[in-house]
Amino acid sequence: MKTLKGPAIFLAQFAGDEAPFNTLPNICEWVASLGYKGIQIPSWDKRLFDLEKAATDLDYCQQVQSIVAEHGLEITELSTHLQGQLVACHPAYNDLFDGFAPAEYHGNPTARTEWATQQMMFAAKASKNLGLTAHATFSGALLWHTVYPWPQRPAGLVETGFAELAKRWLPILDAFDEAGCDVCYELHPGEDLHDGITFERFLAAVDNHPRANILYDPSHFVLQQLDYLEFIDIYHDRIKAFHVKDAEFVPNGRAGVYGGYQGWVDRPGRFRSLGDGQVDFNGIFSRMAKYDFAGWAVLEWECCLKHPETGAAEGAPFIAKHIINVTEKAFDDFAAAGIDENFNKKVLGLN
Repeated sequence: MKTLKGPAIFLAQFAGDEAPFNTLPNICEWVASLGYKGIQIPSWDKRLFDLEKAATDLDYCQQVQSIVAEHGLEITELSTHLQGQLVACHPAYNDLFDGFAPAEYHGNPTARTEWATQQMMFAAKASKNLGLTAHATFSGALLWHTVYPWPQRPAGLVETGFAELAKRWLPILDAFDEAGCDVCYELHPGEDLHDGITFERFLAAVDNHPRANILYDPSHFVLQQLDYLEFIDIYHDRIKAFHVKDAEFVPNGRAGVYGGYQGWVDRPGRFRSLGDGQVDFNGIFSRMAKYDFAGWAVLEWECCLKHPETGAAEGAPFIAKHIINVTEKAFDDFAAAGIDENFNKKVLGLN
């Protein structure tokens, strides 16, 4: 059995223009002071990291690793959530998602998709250069606007959508395979891969590609009312990354899962700081231990009420408290009789 690693923290929600959030050395010093041992790096934020340089310059990668190590930290994964989103984008969302790409690609969806795909290729090489074995991303979406269809979906639409999604991702998955790194899709509303069934559809479309895997985040399953504990039982072989994130779902007589276009504070389903929501983290960490998850427990902080720095400070001890230091022996070994095979046969009435 393996003890998972942590606590770690995803830096995306904290990066900013003011110290200590404005440079990699500064933010590493901050998260280390809170008790974190690992960082998940957003690859699009050049205040912290240069993805293309990491893909092409080993010296730069060594510099990044040295900065991180100087603060007693490790890199858990790189993240391409924004670039992955743009690998597949329905035209209805073009204007909304233009901000995820550099300005020179705005208003040009074809060029933007090519840029996003190249970014993913850079991410594969950068992950290899940094010695990483897992990578966090989104799938993008061609079908999301049909998730609750009216009028009904035409026959074959879903199959065509997943075939196209697979076509776009297969070269990327192959590049990550060459890099020895798993692509871990965060299953998230707004993405074509948002639950177990959609992941299974994608997996079938990419011929069960060994690098097509899951970033497990229970908060998104709480908001969908999916059994997030049974999900681990079903898909544990494909769970290669883990966001520790809390949420709550409190339906009322006026709104439910869809939220009524309300802001986060007023929605029945809300993201919360660790320990403030409804997620059964004891159950989750127990299953992670049971299934030998050997990756990192990474805080992704999002909360509609609490200050981010408070959430970050509370997150490290919360995760550390839940990590199970797995046993190397059975609890009842003290009563072992040390009997040989002949005695075992006698007990079974075989002698």
